[in-house]
Amino acid sequence: MKNFYITTPIYYPSAKPHMGHAYSSISADVIARFKRLESFNVNFLTGTDEHGLKIQRAAEKENKSPKDFCDIISKNFLDLTKKLNLSNTDFIRTTEKRHIDTVVRLWKTLVQKKEIYISKYSGWYSISDEAFYTNDEIEEKNGTKLSKTTGSRVDWVEEDSYFFKLSKWQSHLLDFYSNNPNFISPLVRKNEIVSFVKSGLKDLSISRTSFNWGIPVPSDNKHVIYVWLDALTNYISALNYYEKNNKNEFWPADFHIIGKDIIRFHCVYWPAFLLAADIKPPKKIFAHGWILSGEEKMSKSKGNILDPIEIIDNYGLDEIRYYLMKEVIYGEDGKITPENLANCINSDLANNIGNLYQRITSIIHSRLESKIPNCSPKDSTDVKILNLIDNNLNNLIATFNKLEIHNYTKSLIQLFSEVNKYVNDTAPWSLKEDSLDKRNIILYCVLEFLRKAFILLQPIIPDKSKIILDSLNVPNDERSIINITNSFKILPGTKINKIEILFKKHDN
Repeated sequence: MKNFYITTPIYYPSAKPHMGHAYSSISADVIARFKRLESFNVNFLTGTDEHGLKIQRAAEKENKSPKDFCDIISKNFLDLTKKLNLSNTDFIRTTEKRHIDTVVRLWKTLVQKKEIYISKYSGWYSISDEAFYTNDEIEEKNGTKLSKTTGSRVDWVEEDSYFFKLSKWQSHLLDFYSNNPNFISPLVRKNEIVSFVKSGLKDLSISRTSFNWGIPVPSDNKHVIYVWLDALTNYISALNYYEKNNKNEFWPADFHIIGKDIIRFHCVYWPAFLLAADIKPPKKIFAHGWILSGEEKMSKSKGNILDPIEIIDNYGLDEIRYYLMKEVIYGEDGKITPENLANCINSDLANNIGNLYQRITSIIHSRLESKIPNCSPKDSTDVKILNLIDNNLNNLIATFNKLEIHNYTKSLIQLFSEVNKYVNDTAPWSLKEDSLDKRNIILYCVLEFLRKAFILLQPIIPDKSKIILDSLNVPNDERSIINITNSFKILPGTKINKIEILFKKHDN
């Protein structure tokens, strides 16, 4: 089996998880599950980023130590992985020893290679973003300096700092982007980063002295390591990169899945750190868009934060996963409204997918003692349905692997529509005694379509797909892509298990 390593951003646990966190995690999970369908050995990492001034201040407000505060808040994100039914194989916390040890080793490596020096930092800094900004990147509103990108407050900071020689790596990064054209996706984000790097890179402050909640700089504990050098290292610390007992067969990572607001850290700073330390950068960084609340970006001040737990409890997990993967173009902003959610669930899931399964299996339960009929499809119309997935499989796989997940999902739902039309046209429930062979052929062809289609839907709606595949008695080891065209087929005489209604309709 080939290895595949995918990561989410590690989330900053200064507050409860919101829908943006859920979207990053769900999309990464869908990709991880799909690669498993392709028989890859998948390492899927998520976790929490627990150092920095914002965490320290949030803990102080709660009258807790930063570590105790992180233990509580980080658990919310750990619990979210279960609520979202993520298939992650690891959960990293930046307060773990394996992470701290790796960050210290990386720092010492950069010092040894003369990539770090000490000087004084003066400039604009956002506590909320844990980011430095230039004069061109800030604006003033009502007497307060704000980041043009995030709207977060920035303050002028002056303090002693260690610097990473980022400017030295400007031409190396541009060469790297040129030689690895798929490193940054989508294209609009790549263009944004290339333009930023071409405009000129300044050396990067990588330590702070104004707070102490972080990993101390080796040999100078007056400084803590800048949260982004700390946080980004999680992708290799989870592998125990510098230890004998490591999982370095997964490096370089295949995909870092991130939000577009943290693209600079991942596409400029991270590869520069790695190149300077003689470590290969990841293969691809994919920056998805924001999930909007209605027409607006989520914001505490606007009071429009979408709670993923509340939405899941109201609409169902697989239903939300399906909506996000179909209705949001991966890489662009997408919105959630109750009306759009209800329309998508009712139209696609209840009326199309669920209705097809119920119509076919109800005939089998009522007229065939719940057993799959014995038949031999020969008519071209029937054979077309029998082989509908097979004939579209290569295009479906190629579409998904281009991360056009919305098109992959839409293509599958369109195939369901085609099969529903076939059922409407042939009306197997109305066929008389002298046409029972034809009825059985229709039923069998549709059941085989359902088996194959739900194998491909597993990454998107894993719970409902399992219910269907279990009802058809498809063995667990026969649920990968290779089983669509090879080996297993549902056998005549197999008893189908009755299930409850798959998808409940919602009021608009």
